[in-house]
Amino acid sequence: MTYARTEPTDQEPDIRARPPLVREFLLVAGLFLAYKFGRQAANGHVEEAFRNAGNVWDLERALHLPGEGAVQGLLLHSQPLIHAANTYYAAVHFPATALFLVWLYWRRPRHYVRSRRVLAALTGAALVLHLLFPLAPPRMLPAAGLVDTGQVYGPTVYGQTPATDTMANQFAAMPSLHVGWAVMVAVGLIVATRSRWRWLWLLHPTLTLLVVVGTANHYWLDAIVVGAMLAVALAVFRLPLSARTVPARQSRPDLRGSVEGAPVPAYAGGGAPGAFASAGPSPSFGAAGGSAEPADGADAGSRAPARAGAAR
Repeated sequence: MTYARTEPTDQEPDIRARPPLVREFLLVAGLFLAYKFGRQAANGHVEEAFRNAGNVWDLERALHLPGEGAVQGLLLHSQPLIHAANTYYAAVHFPATALFLVWLYWRRPRHYVRSRRVLAALTGAALVLHLLFPLAPPRMLPAAGLVDTGQVYGPTVYGQTPATDTMANQFAAMPSLHVGWAVMVAVGLIVATRSRWRWLWLLHPTLTLLVVVGTANHYWLDAIVVGAMLAVALAVFRLPLSARTVPARQSRPDLRGSVEGAPVPAYAGGGAPGAFASAGPSPSFGAAGGSAEPADGADAGSRAPARAGAAR
């Protein structure tokens, strides 16, 4: 029995696995609003956020992680480059994730359900961590000596006064959902597609990581922590068995009544039925107590000529 390697199919999606559109829209929108309001509720812990920032910075140095300033130094060599990084940070995060979910919903419904669950679990866990561990980003930490590239070069999604920012919680650096969502987008598309170029999706989380660090919006540890959280979520919410890659039997010709896909004996090498009759009883058949006559499905008329030929 031989097995052939198979990959996710590009055939028509299984519409039975696609959840109702209105329900999904309301669910995703509700989760997003809950997260946004939850981040606002976690805002305002200024002293604790800066104290945690100092601890994170010291821990990174103790672990000998590379300084965030090394990445920012490369970006600051070119004003168009740093402007592009700020734009990527501000404009790609939400649209890329939304398009990812829309495409999965339409083309890979089973993968969509799993990805939505993973993203919801990851975002909810991140919100809890924001509440328990407020953290000022490195652009606010004097010890880091980094530039707030969004405020200096633009564009930025944050207000100039973090403590009174009504648009976003600037003390929610840990973990980095920019990185977490980007990794999920890449993993989801790699698993759900079969193109040889699908591994290029890893460029999205790679660029996102460099951008969030280079713009001084996140520490390296923010990305490491969200990566661990995502790994747990992926392990908990596994793909349904019907959506996974399964081995496929290599088809074989239907010889002497054998079932397609079943192993074919060596003695059934494709000879004509008469060849077995004229050769006399087969030793292997005799050992098994069988006969060389055709299978039970053959009619009496087809057995008579074979016997006559053997008698001659």
